[in-house]
Amino acid sequence: MTPARPPPLWHWRCKACWLNLGLLVLVLASFTSLDLQWGKFLSADALASMGRFVSELLVPQTAPAFLQKVLWASLETLAMSALGTALAAVAGLALALPAARTHPGDAARWRGLTRLLLNALRSIPELVWAALLLISAGLGPLAGTLALALHTTGVLGRLFAETFENQPTGPADALRVRGIGTGKVFWYADFPQALPQLVSYTLYRWENNIRAAAVLGVVGAGGLGQMLAFHMGLFQMMETSTVLIAMIVLVALVDGLSYFSRWILQR
Repeated sequence: MTPARPPPLWHWRCKACWLNLGLLVLVLASFTSLDLQWGKFLSADALASMGRFVSELLVPQTAPAFLQKVLWASLETLAMSALGTALAAVAGLALALPAARTHPGDAARWRGLTRLLLNALRSIPELVWAALLLISAGLGPLAGTLALALHTTGVLGRLFAETFENQPTGPADALRVRGIGTGKVFWYADFPQALPQLVSYTLYRWENNIRAAAVLGVVGAGGLGQMLAFHMGLFQMMETSTVLIAMIVLVALVDGLSYFSRWILQR
């Protein structure tokens, strides 16, 4: 018996082939439309300047007084990300309930309007939220925390709603046929099933927010980002190097904690 031949790589009736071709055309058009000056980027002068910049960054500032400031800014960045994520998880869960159709008989009257609100919240980047909130909240970590919370609410709300819609409906249906109310069905069937996925999404967004919190300081929202913008603006490379190392260590610690938390939940 002769083995079957593999399907051809291209066929005019293949929708995936046309889709990939269209994506390839868009990528090529992007390269041709943008003024990418690779010659200047890879020139000897540019490489020499980058070499001097990197060599200056290899000598971090280790003065005890400065390290104490960096430690405090790191804790501030960590607190901003944690509080912003916690507020977003609560608000995202509250908005995910009307944004989800949990069973075929669910009217979900507010689904469209709530999803539009979630789209608007996550469409505005954290930096823009922080810049807007600086007008009312002023300089400091409050604006950064609220900016993280608003943007992350839109992200988590959408993810939570998709979780409720895509999980098995068997346990919830078994309670509904017995006449159990909607609230009890949610707390005894829908929520316990979705909880591991909700926690996983929240931890993942916390990882992202620890990076975003470090960047938000650039617009004056406190934390390591504010120190980074200050010292880079003055071309103080030793201090800049120390702040960057603190950012890397903080992100690594949060990533490790997130991985350990998910490992505990999956046991």
